[in-house]
Amino acid sequence: MKVIRTSLPEVLILEPRVFGDERGFFMESFNRQVFNEAVGYDVSFVQDNHSRSSRGVLRGMHGQLPPHAQGKLVRVVSGAVFDVAVDLRRSSPSFGRWTGTELSAENYRQLWIPPGFAHGFLTLSDTADFLYKTTDYYAPQAEAAVRWDDPTLAIQWPDPHAPIQLSGKDQAAPFLADAKTFD
Repeated sequence: MKVIRTSLPEVLILEPRVFGDERGFFMESFNRQVFNEAVGYDVSFVQDNHSRSSRGVLRGMHGQLPPHAQGKLVRVVSGAVFDVAVDLRRSSPSFGRWTGTELSAENYRQLWIPPGFAHGFLTLSDTADFLYKTTDYYAPQAEAAVRWDDPTLAIQWPDPHAPIQLSGKDQAAPFLADAKTFD
């Protein structure tokens, strides 16, 4: 597996080795030992989630606060998304900064978003199937969110003039200045 550090050093792009021939392909999508070596500490996943979204759906920016802070290992198995992580740790020198990358069924990339970050994605293909491994269970009372279009974050979403579809919860998300964040 190739590990690529992003502009937020804790957020990692993981590129698994893919073995293909005329029959198809094989790849090891997760290996706990290899993953823990890549991130530098022991991570345990407790929940797997699967979402399907159509073109223009933006899900995010979401995170969970302690004591239910949640790390996520995400990948796309059908279609393509632009995936984003935002540092929500007020004590971090990179607080309020973001990083983004395209995840697709074609590039096999995965993104590790550790606890302390908000996460979201914009669907670029007609549909996308998105898989999440999480380090804690969903806890609505611990939820944190920040607006996807907060000008202080200045996330550079692809095709900013294309129509965006948001949930009511994402439409009502606060700006970073008013959001629940990590200490």
